[in-house]
Amino acid sequence: MKSFIYVVILLVSFLVTGQNTYLHCGKLIDTKTGDVLNDKTIVVSGKTILSVENGFVQPKSKEDIVIDLKSKTVMPGLIDMHVHLEFEFNPKTYSQKFTLNDADVAFGSTKFAKSTLLSGFTTVRDLGGSGVNIALRNAINAGKIEGPRIYTAGKSLATTGGHADPTNGYKKALIGNPGPKEGVVNSVDDAKKAVRQRYKNGADLIKITATGGVLSVAKSGDNPQFTIEEIKAICDTAKDYGFHVAAHAHGDEGMQRAILGGVKTIEHGTYMSDETMELMKKHDAYLVPTITAGKEVESKAKVKGFYPDIVVPKALAVGPQIQSTFEKAYKKGVGIAFGTDAGVFKHGNSGKEFGYMVEVGMPAIEAIQSATITNALILKMENELGQIKSGYIADIIAVNEDPTKNISTMENVVFVMKDGKVYKE
Repeated sequence: MKSFIYVVILLVSFLVTGQNTYLHCGKLIDTKTGDVLNDKTIVVSGKTILSVENGFVQPKSKEDIVIDLKSKTVMPGLIDMHVHLEFEFNPKTYSQKFTLNDADVAFGSTKFAKSTLLSGFTTVRDLGGSGVNIALRNAINAGKIEGPRIYTAGKSLATTGGHADPTNGYKKALIGNPGPKEGVVNSVDDAKKAVRQRYKNGADLIKITATGGVLSVAKSGDNPQFTIEEIKAICDTAKDYGFHVAAHAHGDEGMQRAILGGVKTIEHGTYMSDETMELMKKHDAYLVPTITAGKEVESKAKVKGFYPDIVVPKALAVGPQIQSTFEKAYKKGVGIAFGTDAGVFKHGNSGKEFGYMVEVGMPAIEAIQSATITNALILKMENELGQIKSGYIADIIAVNEDPTKNISTMENVVFVMKDGKVYKE
């Protein structure tokens, strides 16, 4: 009876799509159980995984396609919860905001989006840009350009002079007085209006800069920059609009305010205390480590002229700390959501993050789970993304080796399928 139903499903699928794809997988990672399975066939129909079968099943129709991944390890498309697709940091970044138009940024972002997709990240969370990231998401969704599925915050929210204040470092004649429309918040009312403006602009979530940051042209990299009342107003308003809130935070006091205020993820978490780690567990908040970015800013801070002088001491202090904080948080049981801060470093290199996580004690399978089922849960897509399972979206990637035995293989994704379409084979 079961085989009969399966044949009927295949027949109906063929009539609808005209063609199914059979992926013959030598190894398949079950992200739910953590098991590495042998000799499996994934049947894809349109944008959806139709079934996962034992052995190497042959097509039922001559119209069907077979893709040979028998020598590969296959897993769901990866999810990076912290990227910036509008830019790729370089010594000219600080001056380019005066020389590049939105169209220039948009054209550049298409290259970064494609690099991200081809590196195996079929879904990303873009945590702040000018708003071009919203148009980028729409263009990808419309099939106009190639890139990952994007959940975007649009423009990050900051306080005056805060990490995401868009006029930091400007001369007095250009500073002006940006407010909620521009993503600058200085009161509870501002906080509500800024969230509603992001909704109006088409964002999918809210990102706040709860503390100072490394790369902003401002002195402190870790001071708290919102009151807890402002953060609560942001989170409560965000909830009304179906948003979750991500909080950039290096300093401990700012993290505690963010967690108590209702944020879902803490980005970076550099100087997180034991007390804050316990608070995160209590409030079901996740740490997004961004270790790769920490390594990058430390390295580039040693290159004379790469960053403005005010940035260099912050980069040298924060960069080396992020990995050790992640290690401690993981061992204390804090929830870990995979995220890299790509854009601070070269897009397409996010796979390095897996190695840095494993290097300090996280098992490879848990690192992969953090980039699949955990992130899908935070995005409320746990019934569509993060697993290779019947009924799920056909986001599928493959690497040459078994990453549970050699995690560096995650830096070289050799096959990418998104929404049932092959982008890299």
